[in-house]
Amino acid sequence: MSGNGLTYSEQGGEAAPELAQEAAPTVTPSAPTAFGLFSSDTKKNEDLKQMLESSKDSAKLDAMKRIVEMIAKGKNASELFPAVVKNVASKNIEIKKLVYVYLMRYAEEQQDLALLSISTFQRALKDPNQLIRASALRVLSSIRVPIIVPIMMLAIKEASSDLSPYVRKNAAHAIQKLYSLDPEQKEMLIEVIEKLLKDRSTLVAGSVVMAFEEVCPDRIDLIHKNYRKLCNLLVDVEEWGQVVIIHMLTRYARTQFLSPWKVDEVVDEYSENNFYESDEEQKEKDQKLKTIYTMDPDHRLLLRNTKPLLQSRNAAVVMAVAQLYWHLAPKSEAGIVSKSLVRLLRSNREVQYIVLQNIATMSIQRKGMFEPYLKSFYVRSTDPTMIKTLKLEIMTNLANEANISTLLREFQTYVKSQDKQFAAATIQAIGRCATNITEVTDTCLNGLVCLLSNRDEIVVAESVVVIKKLLQTQPAHHGEIIKHMAKLLDNIMVPVARASILWLIGEYCERVPKIAPDVLRKTAKSFTNEDDLVKLQILNLGAKLYLTNSKQLVGWFDSVFPISFYLGTKLLTQYVLNLSKYDQSYDIRDRTRFIRQLIVPNEKSGALSKYAKKIFLAQKPAPLLESPFKDRDHFQLGTLSHTLNSRATGYLELSDWPEVAPDPSVRNVDVAESAKEWTGILGKPKNEKPTEKFYSESEEEEDESASTSSSGSGSDSESEKEDKEEGSTDESSGSSSPSEESSDSESDSKETAAKKTCRAVNESDSQDIKKKTEGISIKRSTSSSSDTECTSSDECSSGSKSESDSKSDSESGKSRNATSNKKEEKPVQDRKTSKNQDMFLLDLNDFCPVTTPVAVPTAAVLSPSLAADLEGLSLSSSSVIDVTMQVSVPTKTHELLHRMSGKGLAAHYHFSRQPSIFGDRMVPVQVTVTNTTDQKIENIHIGEKKLPPGMRMHEFNPIECLEPGGSITATMGIDFCDSTQTASFQLCTKDDHFNVNIQPSVGELLLPVTMSEKDFKKEQGMLTGMNETSTTIAVAPPNSTRLVIIERVVKAANLGVVPSGQDNIHRFAAKTMHSGSLMLVTVELKESSTAQLIINTEKTVIGSVLLRELKPVLSQG
Repeated sequence: MSGNGLTYSEQGGEAAPELAQEAAPTVTPSAPTAFGLFSSDTKKNEDLKQMLESSKDSAKLDAMKRIVEMIAKGKNASELFPAVVKNVASKNIEIKKLVYVYLMRYAEEQQDLALLSISTFQRALKDPNQLIRASALRVLSSIRVPIIVPIMMLAIKEASSDLSPYVRKNAAHAIQKLYSLDPEQKEMLIEVIEKLLKDRSTLVAGSVVMAFEEVCPDRIDLIHKNYRKLCNLLVDVEEWGQVVIIHMLTRYARTQFLSPWKVDEVVDEYSENNFYESDEEQKEKDQKLKTIYTMDPDHRLLLRNTKPLLQSRNAAVVMAVAQLYWHLAPKSEAGIVSKSLVRLLRSNREVQYIVLQNIATMSIQRKGMFEPYLKSFYVRSTDPTMIKTLKLEIMTNLANEANISTLLREFQTYVKSQDKQFAAATIQAIGRCATNITEVTDTCLNGLVCLLSNRDEIVVAESVVVIKKLLQTQPAHHGEIIKHMAKLLDNIMVPVARASILWLIGEYCERVPKIAPDVLRKTAKSFTNEDDLVKLQILNLGAKLYLTNSKQLVGWFDSVFPISFYLGTKLLTQYVLNLSKYDQSYDIRDRTRFIRQLIVPNEKSGALSKYAKKIFLAQKPAPLLESPFKDRDHFQLGTLSHTLNSRATGYLELSDWPEVAPDPSVRNVDVAESAKEWTGILGKPKNEKPTEKFYSESEEEEDESASTSSSGSGSDSESEKEDKEEGSTDESSGSSSPSEESSDSESDSKETAAKKTCRAVNESDSQDIKKKTEGISIKRSTSSSSDTECTSSDECSSGSKSESDSKSDSESGKSRNATSNKKEEKPVQDRKTSKNQDMFLLDLNDFCPVTTPVAVPTAAVLSPSLAADLEGLSLSSSSVIDVTMQVSVPTKTHELLHRMSGKGLAAHYHFSRQPSIFGDRMVPVQVTVTNTTDQKIENIHIGEKKLPPGMRMHEFNPIECLEPGGSITATMGIDFCDSTQTASFQLCTKDDHFNVNIQPSVGELLLPVTMSEKDFKKEQGMLTGMNETSTTIAVAPPNSTRLVIIERVVKAANLGVVPSGQDNIHRFAAKTMHSGSLMLVTVELKESSTAQLIINTEKTVIGSVLLRELKPVLSQG
């Protein structure tokens, strides 16, 4: 009681009398056993009744506060209902609010008394104060009495026509309450919803859409006329309403628009050029591409108006926009949501959990969206287990050949975590990576075997389970691992791990014929003390040995009679079967009967006994290590059903895209005033520039590009050509003009430059339609809607920005790529916003995407400390590692373009192995072009580039003219990002363009270095375990000399020779060109004409590929 007294005394002077009254409850006849907290104190209630009947508002207000306080504490205040109802007509707003709170709580319990106040509420619905009208409607709709449904219906209809948007908002809230009370009123409520949907107030929009979703979500015909209005009001609606509207519009769009995902399929189908294709066929194909898909202007309107909401401070709004882009946007545009979702990871853990779940689902289907932000998913020590597990899931989904080395180093740290559940999940992630990326399967398997010696039992147990799954994929090569696991059986006590080892030994008992019977002998002794799961696997092991190795003898020591003797596996199996026959578990007893009848032939044996071997030793399919989020994509992202992975009550499924586009005219508004007001959105060109553009900068660009294109349509070809040149040269300087145009104080010169730029791009768009791969994104008439012109102006500004960012591009390359690289730059433009928009986002270092690096002029040689910092590792603090020049070796030439495919233009390339003049990370490539025709070829240059994420290319300077029979060698630089992925681009002439590819071998991605033998051994000692790959090769005696080995290795890979003090050991060293990771190669000659090839590197994928390339080089005759 003293504790309670302290608590109440802190709340005010009135709390102490309450405590005294509670301590001495009054016993009444109606409640003879009532006690303090929940009893009705007559004296106190009388005091409150007197205060409510007082003529002073202060006393009434004080009484109502105490009554609401009683309700909040769980006390019964229903006896005060008559006294409270009398004050519903009070002129004091504060008293009225508290009376309404009380009535909402007790109206259902005191229905008869509540009905007495209905007339008062009806009068309050006509009160001049909008707050009173809204509160009266809220209380009236909260009285759950079926008899007043007609009165509520009438009140809602009147409130829906109220002049105050706040009252109309409460009318929309009341619709849902009335529908839950009496569903038979649905038709009348739909009429009210239809009326409120036409409301232009942002305060009403969210509430009425919520009512629409609750009452009639299938009546999409009510949305048609209001679709464009909702899209344009969306940015000004309150955050709760934005979420509701976005989810509703997502469902609406899936039923009214064609799938934008067909674009990718069409591009893939028509991306290949036919050499013998005529011009007529080419035009027909272009026309077909043009007519296959054109995005509906209303579809584009929705995407454009929701994009600014990615900067919202509300996580729910950002998540809603992200799911809308995921389900509705073309795949090339969906990537803009990545940065916003990653930004949400700095919120509280509950928000992180939901966002990470959705990212995990997205990353399965489209890895490229989140690969640039891989570091944002690294686990922090302060993260809870649920967040750690989700981040681990995402990193596993994003794993590929380029980043697996970094991820495996990260996973090695996670395995040592004190969070055992997380450590076990990390081991499962390593197993999934080993299954998905074949280059690191052996490396991961060796690392998991090393974990078997870990002190932590849970880590060892999980490793055993994962190793078992990996060995099922290729058991023939891992007999030694099975033997090693058999030795661990005595120390491992976790039932799942013991059962996995026994299953492996039983499944592959023919590969370990001497060990398997001995394992059965050991487990037979401890059979009675084992877990049920282990007992079942002991039975399976005995049955398999009975069928395959029944005559094998094993030693047996009897503790009762201390003698040793030998038993056959047949007797051991029968001994185990006899033990399990009387086991407490009925599962084990049933399995025993089944096995005995199947493998021990007798008179009662059925026909199945003949097939016992096929039943027990049948080939088992390897298990699939899949993501648990693989099957969640059929739920809409951001919903409760997606989070629970189960259909929740009220979940509305997204419909499939329609095969044929519904009639878009249903969204046209017939009212003349509405049509005039929304002219800009419907796509009709305006002759005069609006004075205000408050909501969107894209609207300004749209209007200006529309007026410019209409005024300049009659220019001749010469002026068009001049405008193109002018626009291309001014792109970099005019890239900021769209943001400046939004201010009222813009200068005429900047406005003119921006118009020229957009005009040049619009005119060049009409010519780019002839190109197959580009025609899809720009095939739309400028008069169809303003949306197309906004798109083109966006591309214009985006192109200028991206070109100004790439410092290493030549000026001529900029002017040419302004129009040819639109498709490539489409994902980049969505991530780039204007300066005003960037002020709302956090500019953090880890947000810089890998796909658009800036070439910084640095020295040609990377310092070892810088390379180490780039990788996040300290390779060496005292080693002296210098970059050296490669010895002169003959370089292999590769064909880039055959003269037949190039219409007489032939091209070859080779890797010069010289320091790159374009940057430290660039691999220099020398391209030789030859003119085999009898006519000169003009303007040879690089056109559209299709590079994997992160890869960069520095083009060679355009070749103005190549005479017949002439040949010119040009140098270009490519940053392959330490991967052997293909760099695809177009080699263009004045009249044609040809698709070509450059794919490097692993040896060309290296930079040779020199170091002492001591430093080599030191670095090699730091790169062991999962960072080491080795193999044994056969070397012919003539090829085992030092000169031959050095010559062959250096010819195959760009490696530097390290001095060695031993004649039978040859060492080579290099660094990867992009990341500066060390690559250490050792060739150790053994006896009997064999050698061991060892590669130590952090880049395990590159190490594995280099091992495969060097092996045939050293073993050939």
